[in-house]
Amino acid sequence: MSRRRADAPVGPSSVEKRAAFEPPARLAEREPRPERVRRPAATTFGTVLVVLRVIAGVVWLMSLALQWDEVVEHELDFAIEGHPEAAASDAGLNLVLVVGSILLAIQLGLAVLIWFGSNGARITVMLFSTANITIAALDSITGDVEVTIQTTFLTVALDILILLALSSREARSFARLTRGFARPRRVDRR
Repeated sequence: MSRRRADAPVGPSSVEKRAAFEPPARLAEREPRPERVRRPAATTFGTVLVVLRVIAGVVWLMSLALQWDEVVEHELDFAIEGHPEAAASDAGLNLVLVVGSILLAIQLGLAVLIWFGSNGARITVMLFSTANITIAALDSITGDVEVTIQTTFLTVALDILILLALSSREARSFARLTRGFARPRRVDRR
């Protein structure tokens, strides 16, 4: 009688079995990026929403600049005209406009990075959106600011839509495939 070796394959259909789990080191490895990665609609929509959020910020800064004297008089309870505080008020407006413009420029830069598939930019924008939504909710609950179309409704709606678009499975997968802007490794086929 012939004996068969224990490690010999049985029949023509023997298939190598795969482990039911992947070790953490394997999960942390970078996957090579395919030549062409198709940008999902969720990433495109999220990028457009971030740009719309920047445009809304520009409109808000412009309206604040136009109504600055009124805002200072009603919110800070002091008159500006004829007082030496007028120069300080103008300096305060300039500071608000410069800081706001820098933040909007950063958001616009993050939108460009999201368009090209940066996972870090995607997560940063989602964190900013979460913070904005939380602040608006706390202001509304404490009664400091009422959520209306004239105040925070538009920005909160855009932040919620940004979160929904950029947290989708497709946007996450696209950002993971394109992370680091690395060129795909060529497979040597000799």
